Amino acid sequence: MIDNRSMPTSTVIPVLSYRDVETASHWLCEAFGFEIRLVIGNHRAQLGFGDGTVVVTELKSGGLTGTGGPFAVMVRVEDVDGHHRRAARHGAAILSGPTSHPYGERQYSCRDLDGHNWTFSQSIADVVPEDWGGIVMESSNGRDLES
Repeated sequence: MIDNRSMPTSTVIPVLSYRDVETASHWLCEAFGFEIRLVIGNHRAQLGFGDGTVVVTELKSGGLTGTGGPFAVMVRVEDVDGHHRRAARHGAAILSGPTSHPYGERQYSCRDLDGHNWTFSQSIADVVPEDWGGIVMESSNGRDLES
């Protein structure tokens, strides 16, 4: 798996949806000790805690996100196309097929047998977040994404 500065290094990443991403991100930092890693417009943020990450994303009207619900799990894989074929073969409901994105990731989303939403992501390039509109936040320990 290649490194991509636009993507957290965690392998499994919870994705939580909120009505107001900025308010929720700041609250999670203040209440639980997360640190804002990356801000993407007003609709998405990556929050770090130790060696883990959670993604905060905008809750759309009707309680849906791009993955179809208020909660999803993102998993980093080495071969997203092969993983997609495997998941489809075993009955996963594909929500969106493998797509390459400008932030250096190739991803697909699906729903499992009990309706849980998943996004599988393969880093295909190391992209500096500012190149696609992300805003890097320096952590309180003085390290940032350039280190």
